[in-house]
Amino acid sequence: MRIATWNVNSITARLPRLLAWLESSGTDVLCIQETKCTLEQFPHEELRELGYEAVVNASGRWNGVAVISRVGLDDVELGLPGGPVFEGTEEPRAVSATCGPVRVSSVYVPNGREVAHDHYTYKLSWLEALKTAVAEDAAGERPFAVMGDFNVAPTDDDVWDPSLFVGATHVTPAERAALTALREAGLSDVVPRPLKYDHPYTYWDYRQLAFPKNRGMRIDLVYGNDPFAKAVKDSYVDREERKGKGASDHAPVVIDLEV
Repeated sequence: MRIATWNVNSITARLPRLLAWLESSGTDVLCIQETKCTLEQFPHEELRELGYEAVVNASGRWNGVAVISRVGLDDVELGLPGGPVFEGTEEPRAVSATCGPVRVSSVYVPNGREVAHDHYTYKLSWLEALKTAVAEDAAGERPFAVMGDFNVAPTDDDVWDPSLFVGATHVTPAERAALTALREAGLSDVVPRPLKYDHPYTYWDYRQLAFPKNRGMRIDLVYGNDPFAKAVKDSYVDREERKGKGASDHAPVVIDLEV
């Protein structure tokens, strides 16, 4: 079984590439972040033609998440139970579903903007709520993973030049401590380092030739419980999908399971 996560940075803009990638990669379940579309704009019909169904949590602005599956979608849960709001709004940043033998949560963690910003406080509160929300599934016997764009680089090795991020979000001790607390709920990072290259970054800015120069960050993560981790047979970052015209600024992270 092949499961992946991918921040597509607008499913409308990325649709031709997404459909082609689903066909070529043989992915069974894909967690998507940053759909940037309304529920009505989501391409259900195009995905259905490839044999996929989808559950979507989106409002049409800068967020939006989905789970796309060709092995079933059951026990769907939209949103983050007990999650905080920002400026009076519960943003669409989480969706969970059971896909065949595996349960997944697709998450798009708030960016945080700046350390002194209210969005940073919101980010930490959101991560705390995520830990509580996934605790039951994390402790269960069914393979489970929470995956997506966490907007946190777990260690300095996950940033191309840590000196450039001093005092910035994505690398602060509080954000990293929140990831540690999430793992302590019964999850582990199932994408090892190194993979087939020294730095398996997942995100590269569009500016200043960041991708050709490999000036990236590893912020798209897959945290699985023990049954999920034991089922992992391979994992990789599909850097090829970051290349060329019309690419997202994130690459898919792919996990192969034996379940």
